[in-house]
Amino acid sequence: MAIEKKAVPMREQPASERIGNFNEVPLGYDEAEAIHEARRCLQCRKKPCVDGCPVRIEIPAFIKALREGDFRKALEILHDTNSLPAVTGRVCPQEDQCQLKCVLGRNGEPISIGRLERFLADWEYRQRGEPKAEPPRLSGARVAIIGSGPAGLTCAAELAKTGYQVTVFEGFHQLGGVLVYGIPEFRLPKDIVAAEIEYLKGLGVHFATDVLIGRALTIQDLFHDGFQAIFLGTGAGLPVFMHIPGENLPGVYSANEFLTRVNLMKAYRFPEFDTPIKKGRRVAVIGGGNVAMDAARTALRLGAEKVFLIYRRSEPEMPARREEVIRAREEGIEFLLLAAPVRYWPDQNGFVHEAECIRMTLGEPDASGRRRPVPMEGSNFRLQVDEVIVAVGTTPNPIIARTTPGLKTQRRGEIEADESGRTSLPGVFAGGDAVTGAATVITAMGAGRQAARAIDEYLRGRTAESKS
Repeated sequence: MAIEKKAVPMREQPASERIGNFNEVPLGYDEAEAIHEARRCLQCRKKPCVDGCPVRIEIPAFIKALREGDFRKALEILHDTNSLPAVTGRVCPQEDQCQLKCVLGRNGEPISIGRLERFLADWEYRQRGEPKAEPPRLSGARVAIIGSGPAGLTCAAELAKTGYQVTVFEGFHQLGGVLVYGIPEFRLPKDIVAAEIEYLKGLGVHFATDVLIGRALTIQDLFHDGFQAIFLGTGAGLPVFMHIPGENLPGVYSANEFLTRVNLMKAYRFPEFDTPIKKGRRVAVIGGGNVAMDAARTALRLGAEKVFLIYRRSEPEMPARREEVIRAREEGIEFLLLAAPVRYWPDQNGFVHEAECIRMTLGEPDASGRRRPVPMEGSNFRLQVDEVIVAVGTTPNPIIARTTPGLKTQRRGEIEADESGRTSLPGVFAGGDAVTGAATVITAMGAGRQAARAIDEYLRGRTAESKS
């Protein structure tokens, strides 16, 4: 039987409807669509897709079980290496990882691995409620996980499966880290993240919210309290600004603050939730990554009449996922490419009123491999705006590094750690954005999984030493 070259498309909300709500945009596969797509898989013996996956999911195996209708077996295969399949099925950039390696992609469209992953996780929630994991027998060793983002949750799950007593400490009042404060509801619903966390609770993981490590407790305090190993999965939540005139004007936000207010504090439902946020009429978003797309599309849903996305390179250089760029364009976001702000001007009341920008041209490639943007002299222009959202990057928060003597960090505050997550301090491990700077959810999960292995090895070594 000939293999179909095109993937089964996923249904989604029309752009005209979705800009008026915060509901999820893609609607997911039904059973028939998922099985039809799974039948396209060639079941390659060399499994190149697995090599492209940071957590090394046995992709052909779960797809084989899915197409045979054994959804429970497919889920067991997924959960063996991926504790958050409903999350990764939605926000993982499969097109640059596992799907990029898919053999079908040479002469057609690759298997929609992420969509199949999402289907299975959603099927489990629909059919049987939240997954009930069987708690393993716990050993005496206690491990503290700092941060409940993708790196921390993955590390916690892997260690709990091995039998360790794991406690996750989260500074915010809600669990999920960047999954809840950084990614909008229309891209990753909060109840999906909550359900994945319930799976971890079923594994025996304990959670403590509203505990900011470095303030309420230090790393030294955790060791004194009996934790024998600590994993730092604190992410990269400190916003980067451009340091241009007017950037401190009222109405200029970091994307981090803007999205946290809307996502975690539910400002989009004010006054039902008492966290107000300025709803701009003409909004400029600075940047070209996924965070910039999220901020622009969120501003639109809050009621903006016009949203401009200002990016200093051309569209092919944008780091955002292609599907997010397409959806932003469909929703009416106006892209001002090869342009960058140089100054913000206030109105008579001191609030931001105009963004002064300069045109760019692309020069020679820089360290990232992308062509360097070069300002064009005399090309300045002004754009009338009443809100600016800066989405040009983030770095790790320095609180833990400043309160932990001997913990080595890099120039921009990233924690120094080897490929297994070992830091400069015995018993302290780190991974995810806290080490690499802002990256992808699945990369952070891969780091959490690696660190869990290293922590297990470290604790087993300590046990052996104590017996000798």
